[in-house]
Amino acid sequence: MRITKGALAEAAVAPSEKDLSEINKFARSPLTAEEVYCFAVLLCDNEVDRDFERFTVPSLRKLAELFVGKTGIFDHNWSAGGQKARIYRTELVTDRDRKTVAGEPYVYLKAYAYMLRTESNLELIAEIEGGIKKEVSLGCAVSSSLCSICGEAAGKCSHERGRKYGGKLCYFELHDPTDAYEWSFVAVPAQKNAGVIKRYETGFSDLREFLLKSGGESFIPELETMKRQSELGRRYLEGLRSEVVRLGTLFNEKFDLDALKSAAGKMDEKELLAFKAAFGESVSEKLPLVCQLPPSKKLKREDFGSEFLI
Repeated sequence: MRITKGALAEAAVAPSEKDLSEINKFARSPLTAEEVYCFAVLLCDNEVDRDFERFTVPSLRKLAELFVGKTGIFDHNWSAGGQKARIYRTELVTDRDRKTVAGEPYVYLKAYAYMLRTESNLELIAEIEGGIKKEVSLGCAVSSSLCSICGEAAGKCSHERGRKYGGKLCYFELHDPTDAYEWSFVAVPAQKNAGVIKRYETGFSDLREFLLKSGGESFIPELETMKRQSELGRRYLEGLRSEVVRLGTLFNEKFDLDALKSAAGKMDEKELLAFKAAFGESVSEKLPLVCQLPPSKKLKREDFGSEFLI
């Protein structure tokens, strides 16, 4: 799975001797502090983004390794002529005073990049210093995206990212980065908390766009039908979860409501039906149905309707 994330370029960084040592690992001839321009880049973090996805801290740690040595380009255009900068060092920065939506301390991946102070780069350096070129996005690959509610692979469960189940937000966690392609200066402004500009390996944002651009317009009605059926299925499961919670609280009023909602939110249809049947049977035994106005005496057959006889 290939993704692209928004990020921010920061102010210039004066290269230290250690920086120059790291930079010269990539240079064929030793470079001096006067020959290089260094700046920092906030690549990504562990916050839930606008698409309700987030990197885990172990994923950020792996990306920190993968991005060392990767070049900076423009608008994700993979051409040798577009290579302008290179990352020579990375670090994870933790802000323990700030919590993410997931309840963790905020952690972001910070990268240090250098470019040559050549005449052709002077304009770009001026734009970075002037805050014109400050938005960047990264391209990388991850091996899995997992649902925060049930832990299943994204798209394999009934949970919908951005919705809440038992009071818990559903989002997809990006795990096990396998490659870091590049980072790129882009014109699209960075979103809040490192922003989000994401695309998958197909290059299309969703299946509808893929059909429109690949000549498959005739399948769009079928796609819309599937979407409606999916929505009906989602409502059906929500109804089951609500019923399980209702019966559970009737079965035992000491049940913690939030805990019960959270548990039901992680169940699939088979589990929900099993709990519904079990709770329903127990509630029937505990609260049997009785007539609201039981007869005061046993009536004989000939007595039925006698009040209407003349």
